[in-house]
Amino acid sequence: MSALYEQVYEAIKSDILSAKYKVGDKIPSEKEIAESFSVSRITSKKALEKLVQEGFVYRQRGKGTFVLTTTSLLSKQTDKEHKKLPVFGLIMSKFGESYGTGIIEAIEEASDGKCFIILKFSKGIPEKEEKAIKELLDYGVDGLIVFPAKSEYYSSEILKMIVNQYPFVLVDRNFKGLAAPSVSTDNFYAAKEGVKYLFDLGHEQIGILIPEDFEITAIEDRLNGIVSAFAENKVSVNKAYWCDQIKRCSSSEKKDIELIMQYLQNHPELTALMALEYKIAKLAMIAAEQLNLKIPEDISILSFDSPYVTAMEWSFTHVKQNEQEIGRRALQKLLEMHEHGIDSNKEQIKATIQEGDSTRALAKVVPTDK
Repeated sequence: MSALYEQVYEAIKSDILSAKYKVGDKIPSEKEIAESFSVSRITSKKALEKLVQEGFVYRQRGKGTFVLTTTSLLSKQTDKEHKKLPVFGLIMSKFGESYGTGIIEAIEEASDGKCFIILKFSKGIPEKEEKAIKELLDYGVDGLIVFPAKSEYYSSEILKMIVNQYPFVLVDRNFKGLAAPSVSTDNFYAAKEGVKYLFDLGHEQIGILIPEDFEITAIEDRLNGIVSAFAENKVSVNKAYWCDQIKRCSSSEKKDIELIMQYLQNHPELTALMALEYKIAKLAMIAAEQLNLKIPEDISILSFDSPYVTAMEWSFTHVKQNEQEIGRRALQKLLEMHEHGIDSNKEQIKATIQEGDSTRALAKVVPTDK
């Protein structure tokens, strides 16, 4: 005897094939099915999931489950006559506690009822990225979303996809001089707004903490935004205040902290730091504390990104990238290309400043009469 969920699946499928439910009709919910067949919600959920997998229905979060077709998709002949949901590959690089998870969650949520997602990780290694692309293409996915391992490096597989007009979207990063569709943060604007925020608090002696591999396009754009903010505020850029040798990997953490400590000792006039990555902000905090500097009383720190914390927890003031919008737009862009053809547009999403506990306004010096 077949499993309970199989029996429920067959009963609902029969209703669909007999046109009891027509294309576009909403079918009963998990709860209603469970009550009608006297089964658990888990059983009714598994039955609906199988109907989705077979292409009979699609699900819309918050709205329900709807009939996609009233004809069986199990035969090869019918497969050719009816559209099935596309299958996309998602290749993510490594990501930390402060950035990346939101992109995956947004893509998964936006895919509900529209496509299927196969997730692979490159761990930031170009060779693993290239292997993942090959495997997904060999599997026959209908498109790819790629979080590049390195923005200064693109594999021959990515170049082949461009030449062959294969639908794919880059997220977070893009390649210089390469007409590849992408969705990323407007890093120029984001960094510019971050520096303007510090200026508004009265800071002008601002140190910039930069990862060693600053040739990454996102970091380059942030540096350009910083320079633009200084220019607009008529403050000279002092590149002696730029600390750009931070490796920020676990094996170099001690050396990174020592580097930042020496940097702070060399520039005691600094009143604020802008860290271009969250991990660097954490290293800067440790370095400052080891020098008995209080944050933000002695020095303010502005970070790019920060993990979610509750209102009661201490947090960095940070530039918040809109991961949900990046993920949502990346999938929407890929769906549009799957339906209507390739484009090479680069979309940029605005970031916002989220105030936390790591910055404060400088006390204004009021001139005294002689």
